[in-house]
Amino acid sequence: MLIVKYIETENEYRSALAIRKEVFIEEQHVSRDEEIDEYEDSSTHIIALKGGQALGTARWRFTDEGVKLERFAVLKSFREDGVGSALLKFALDELREESNIYLFAQKQVIPFYEKFNFISVGNIFYEASIPHQKMVYRKLD
Repeated sequence: MLIVKYIETENEYRSALAIRKEVFIEEQHVSRDEEIDEYEDSSTHIIALKGGQALGTARWRFTDEGVKLERFAVLKSFREDGVGSALLKFALDELREESNIYLFAQKQVIPFYEKFNFISVGNIFYEASIPHQKMVYRKLD
């Protein structure tokens, strides 16, 4: 059974960092300095576990614009297993009282976020040499 929860231990945090390293640094060639940034300590981190194995992670933080969802990463062999959806649903449920939720989606996953009622705002831009799109969450009434 897939479980999404807040990261509570150093071991869980290390597991999340290992997933981010594999996905962002190794697969996507993002520099370590860009990936592990100054917002680590001020962010809320979550992890997806199945049978004790860490499969995915994400974080969010409060900014001047609202709540920014970030660092969604799922191990390659589990990307079609609903892990990303479970992480996003958990985050949106936990943040249901917040009025401004947004993220910077990599271009290839824009359709994924659109399924969860995120809409594109502005133009494509580049972060870590990867095309991104700002997307804002629109709550369903």
